[in-house]
Amino acid sequence: MSKCIFLDRDGVLNEDRTDYVYRIEDFIIPNGVVEGLQLLKDAGYLLIVVTNQAGIARGLYSRTDVMRCHQYLQEQCGNLIDDIYYCPHHPDFDTQSLLRKPNSLMLEKAIAKYNIDVTQSWIIGDALRDIQAGRRVGVRTVHITHEKPKSPVGDQQATNLLEASKMVVSAIG
Repeated sequence: MSKCIFLDRDGVLNEDRTDYVYRIEDFIIPNGVVEGLQLLKDAGYLLIVVTNQAGIARGLYSRTDVMRCHQYLQEQCGNLIDDIYYCPHHPDFDTQSLLRKPNSLMLEKAIAKYNIDVTQSWIIGDALRDIQAGRRVGVRTVHITHEKPKSPVGDQQATNLLEASKMVVSAIG
């Protein structure tokens, strides 16, 4: 069985914006992201992106735009990411979907496809819905946050992906 790190995209792998990130010129990869991904990859983890992309349902951008940003991310990080799952739906604009986090169908599909051992796997996300999706499938969780929450949201808290990656790698064993 494989061990995996599920990664939210916006706010974890790239800077989040108040509007949607769907153009390469707006896709800003923070310092430490590539190093964090490499640390996780060197520790033997599959790296799988799981991201809600409601802008597709809203008609603001296309699936091609999402994949263009993913390809750019892959180029910038040396093709470290093993797969990407995204949910193009939003209940206010097209349909309810079990793919959409906090539901866990994106993770479940990856678990089945890659024979992932959830007891050795994690999700790293910046929103409660990421943590909830991870808990639904039984992986450990790291919440990326710049402010310490009153009560912890995830199993661990970190300020960025590099810090989260170091926590995950040090937790092995």
